[in-house]
Amino acid sequence: MTGASGMLGRDLVAHLAGRHEVTAVDLEVDVTDAAAVLACAIEVRPEAILHLAAWTDVDGAEENEHTAAAVNGTGSGNVAAAAAAVGAAVVVPSTDYVFDGAGTAGYAEDDAPNPLGAYGRTKRAGEVAALAAHPAGARIARTAWLYGVHGRNFVDTMLRLGAERDEVSVVADQVGCPTWTRDLAPALEDLIGRPPGIYHTAGAGEVSWAGFAEAVFAEAGLDCRVRHITTQELGRPAPRPAYSPLRVTRADAPRLRPWREALHDYIRETT
Repeated sequence: MTGASGMLGRDLVAHLAGRHEVTAVDLEVDVTDAAAVLACAIEVRPEAILHLAAWTDVDGAEENEHTAAAVNGTGSGNVAAAAAAVGAAVVVPSTDYVFDGAGTAGYAEDDAPNPLGAYGRTKRAGEVAALAAHPAGARIARTAWLYGVHGRNFVDTMLRLGAERDEVSVVADQVGCPTWTRDLAPALEDLIGRPPGIYHTAGAGEVSWAGFAEAVFAEAGLDCRVRHITTQELGRPAPRPAYSPLRVTRADAPRLRPWREALHDYIRETT
């Protein structure tokens, strides 16, 4: 597994512990170095590689697209090629940001990607590179709006702000699928045994960021108002898709539970 020290990686390591023999690597293996990646794969000889290492700074990718592309695009191709060389399956998480958000019914696995910003472009490049390098063994796991106990995330930020303030301003014109990393972990494991291709693996249902914040406050019992604002008012450097829920249409795909149910359990366990 790459990216083992990240928010998702740490939940995935915990999930796999005792179920599989896991070799977990992070920055000690530079995924942009094809030779280093192949050497690691040859040494370990895994049955499957879960490739979580990624550039995840959406706004930072706008000014550093070359670096983000090296990690998300070239890196994913390198890992998939190494997996093919040793006969291993590979699972590569991706994102709803590969879509432009102009749709009205959510995105299916075979809908045409059209990323708006650098982050989405680099993640789409990673999808293409992985599938090209290992067409018989690559699984792409698109997900969205991740939160978990091992990293900075929207839920924890809202919990902190909701305890400090009477009102917070949150974007209301972006809609997606919140996903708890602990729910995503078993879905990624499940994909190892599924046919290669593209899968959507996000929390079921949809909500805006403002609605998500309101749900956080309701679940935590915090008396904090949410002022609905626009993406333009927020003024972030990177464009985001306005409407990017991920629909699961594949009969052979793992399905995650409703996002609100997961949020309920996350807050009960962490507060």
